[in-house]
Amino acid sequence: MPVKDAVSWTSMIDEYSSNNRCVDAMKLFKYMLSSDVEPNEVTMIAILSACSQNGDLEMGKNVHECIRSKSINFTLNLMNAILDMYIKCGCLGAAEEIFDKMEVRDVFSWTSMVNGYAKAGELDLARKLFDDMPDRNTVSWNALIAGYSQKDRPKEAIELFHRMIEAGLAPMEDTLVCVLSACGQLGSVELGQWIYLHYIDNQQIKNTLIISNAFIDMYAKCGLIDSAANIFHNMPKRDLVSWNSIIAAYAAHGNPNQALSIFHQMLLTNFKPDRITFVGVLSACSHGGLVAEGHKYFHNMKNDFGIEPTREHYACMVDLLGRVGQLEDAFKMISGMPMEPSQAAWGALLNASRMHGNVELAKLAANKLLELDPEDSGTYVLLATVCAGNKRWGDVRMVRSMMREKGVKKTPGRSLVDVEGKFHEFLAGDVSHLQFDRICKALKGIFLLSEMDEAEYYALVVASDY
Repeated sequence: MPVKDAVSWTSMIDEYSSNNRCVDAMKLFKYMLSSDVEPNEVTMIAILSACSQNGDLEMGKNVHECIRSKSINFTLNLMNAILDMYIKCGCLGAAEEIFDKMEVRDVFSWTSMVNGYAKAGELDLARKLFDDMPDRNTVSWNALIAGYSQKDRPKEAIELFHRMIEAGLAPMEDTLVCVLSACGQLGSVELGQWIYLHYIDNQQIKNTLIISNAFIDMYAKCGLIDSAANIFHNMPKRDLVSWNSIIAAYAAHGNPNQALSIFHQMLLTNFKPDRITFVGVLSACSHGGLVAEGHKYFHNMKNDFGIEPTREHYACMVDLLGRVGQLEDAFKMISGMPMEPSQAAWGALLNASRMHGNVELAKLAANKLLELDPEDSGTYVLLATVCAGNKRWGDVRMVRSMMREKGVKKTPGRSLVDVEGKFHEFLAGDVSHLQFDRICKALKGIFLLSEMDEAEYYALVVASDY
């Protein structure tokens, strides 16, 4: 172009930004600043979008300063772009300052902050801001639902979803994916099935690849492996997430041969496995006690696919060796790790020691776990159970004494029951429930005490008596 004005510069910057060519957009913006053409509000919004996508906080700060120095009017749209940039670049403090100074805010401003807090794990702050919003749209609801679902608070995610439906708002694809994840975490298959009938079967929302993958994961976590497989086999198109999900599903539900068969089918379709694939494959070997196959796949990861084993893969191998009683090899596997062993690896060794009655190795694994997390009551309880199962009552008393000294109390077991969208929570040892007497009568009517030998009985008492 013989003459470039602000419109032409801005159009090119926006084109690059819109097509994920953020680095090119930034280079062009710098060339523009060195020319005689002054950027305008639209230019700044376009380049801030590129900074947001690229997570380039330094460039974003420079653009913010450039806006000030050139006295460009801080319109609502421009303020929203600056706010969004700071949030997506992980600078929540600066975003809070911008938000607090905004004289006018719209639903985008509020939703951006809710989303920022939610992604940072500040869910209580996100909820407070959400409740204070004068107006909400589907994106606002989705931001908080996603936050709850992704931060292991599925109960709140589902309750908020019910409120959203009651408010007359239609969910987006992203909303359903997050809610299905929450259903999987809670085992709430009825809601998952309702979502399928109400939104997918009725074609209110298209059954995309992402939706199908979410259903595979949900059904698998709810124990309905046949339903998960049915979704998988009827998919017109699959991606790596689809294959990984069904492999993990078969592995978790005690069907290792099917998991490995699916893995080999995946290789024949020219999909290249990733580290998540091999977590599923090694988990399948572990659940099936397939030691030779586990070693083969563990070495093939690097030799055939260039994937360096991570802590997760080592933990799977420790679990595999431990399950079949090869405790010495499991310990050698941990000792030979090129990185610090994870809690999962030591936990697998502790559990294997419990299964096979190796008290000394259980003590070693428990001590390593307590170095990583001194407040984990589960480690103390599991160690005490191992000792009790082997009638090492002195060791049991020692473990209980350690718990008292450190002020560690066993985390009570809990369960959730979903009744028409409302969750009822039950805690072990809790007597505060309004219908406690009725609950006790119902449990007495259905509970059958199984026959136990002396060691099993005392192990059960020790595990529960904290």
